[in-house]
Amino acid sequence: QVQLVESGGGLVQTGGSLTLSCAASVRTFSNYAMGWFRQSPGKEREFVAAVTRTGRTTYYADSLKGRFTISRDNAKNTVYLQMNSLKPEDTAVYYCAAEPRGLGSQRGSDYDYWGQGTQVTVSS
Repeated sequence: QVQLVESGGGLVQTGGSLTLSCAASVRTFSNYAMGWFRQSPGKEREFVAAVTRTGRTTYYADSLKGRFTISRDNAKNTVYLQMNSLKPEDTAVYYCAAEPRGLGSQRGSDYDYWGQGTQVTVSS
């Protein structure tokens, strides 16, 4: 069982930055790839970024490359999402998730554990 708790969301102006954190309560955090997804009202959940078990390989949604950076600290059981140059269209609830195969999948269905989400609102 993996429990995930996101933090770091909030209200930010266009062009600003936020760093989200996701703390995992699990003995073997490094066994899981970790991903970030987001969902806006009326829209489907979408993939944001993923990182493999060791942190060596990362994946991003094409539209977010260059602005978002995912990283992890296995010693702290934490995954991060650094978000820069934020736009109003980045407004969403952001979820972290754990993927047991460790591949860094872009499909939400490959993730077995999810956090409760943290709200990010970007004002124009």
